[in-house]
Amino acid sequence: MAHSHNHSNAEKNISTAFYLNAFFVVIEVIGGLMTNSIAILTDALHDFGDCLSLGSAWALQKKSTKGRDSKYSYGYKRFSLLSSIFLSGVLTLSSVFVLIEACKRVMTPQNVSVQGMLWMAILGIIINGAAAFRVKTGNSLSERSVFLHIMEDVLGWVGVLGASIVMMFVNFPAIDPILSILISIWVLTNVWNNLKSVFKVLLQAVPDNVSIEKLTADLLTINDVESVHDIHVWSLDGESHVLTLHVVTESTTIEEIKQDIANIASNYNITHVTTEIERPGTECHVEDLE
Repeated sequence: MAHSHNHSNAEKNISTAFYLNAFFVVIEVIGGLMTNSIAILTDALHDFGDCLSLGSAWALQKKSTKGRDSKYSYGYKRFSLLSSIFLSGVLTLSSVFVLIEACKRVMTPQNVSVQGMLWMAILGIIINGAAAFRVKTGNSLSERSVFLHIMEDVLGWVGVLGASIVMMFVNFPAIDPILSILISIWVLTNVWNNLKSVFKVLLQAVPDNVSIEKLTADLLTINDVESVHDIHVWSLDGESHVLTLHVVTESTTIEEIKQDIANIASNYNITHVTTEIERPGTECHVEDLE
């Protein structure tokens, strides 16, 4: 029941962040047009991407908790990766468009409403801060990822606030498109890092938090285990990992050995373990992957 309760809280926290973000996108578009600030319109596009991300994360949070069936024998956890790929595509297209427009404005700066930017920045920090606080109270890895994503928005608005204060004392309208360019580069950098992580999961790379050498050393500390080989570790969704291995032992207490393996695996976020037991001297019939 506690596990189900945590999933319920995660869905509620993400949905609250989604509604706050969607509400603020409308305010940003209106405020950006009224102040003639491309930096604010840039963040509006970024926040729109966040809405898509949060909305899909909310829907896929329910889908990904579905258990395995005849179609998906490992369950639906990898559905959570689809929102990341979709969001990355949207943010890439929107950021490239904004970069082009911002570069044009650097060459021909336009006047902006400094006071409007100031109030929009304050409002952005408050609303995005509230969304970040909401998901910060959660314990799941997905909520922590959403928290870091929203904190990017908070920091972006801190930058807009600083730019508007500077322009109150110095007539430097080019600072607005320059800030927009910096935000876009920051977004594209995070998109690239996110896609690398997603494709590592899809290509079944060994998870970053798992060292095959250390895992092997830990497994060899189990009583009566002579050796282990043919170890494969990959991730379902970046959080829950899978392990298959062959264990050589003469022991008859097979279930105890398997339990010890499961206990060690849990320290690496490995939730699914398949163990094949072999006797010393037995030929191992596995395909050579080298």
